[in-house]
Amino acid sequence: MIALGGIVGEKPVLLTINNHMVMVTLTENFAEIPSLIRQPTMPMTMHTEPTMAFKALADPTRRAIFERLSRDGEQTVWMLTDKSGVSQPAISKHLGVLKHAGLVRARHRGRQTHYTAQPRALAPLVDWMSYYSRFWHDRLERLEDLLKRMDQ
Repeated sequence: MIALGGIVGEKPVLLTINNHMVMVTLTENFAEIPSLIRQPTMPMTMHTEPTMAFKALADPTRRAIFERLSRDGEQTVWMLTDKSGVSQPAISKHLGVLKHAGLVRARHRGRQTHYTAQPRALAPLVDWMSYYSRFWHDRLERLEDLLKRMDQ
């Protein structure tokens, strides 16, 4: 989070970046600040909204289930319940959320359902994190350049 406070002109202004405060004097370079702190818009190349996957993986039990399926391969509800310390109905509900988010696939065989992790469903998360990683890297470089020019 970037916030500006203080008086603009020849007097110092307090600039807060991720809870780190920097005192700067903003004069003719002040016009550059809005472009440094402007909220980004998501690129048109991002096809899928990552919200469902974020919500599904926000729960530590669901993350553990997804990690176990990714690591150990296909498993039934009973196999997942056996070593988890979580009840079978709870595991089934968590699997339902993961399935709805596209993170697991269910395959029915007789009376059992086998679940498999779908790592490709993480692609929207990877895209989202890559975009914001590039965004903040670029913005912080521009801020650093501005601060250097202001010190000269």
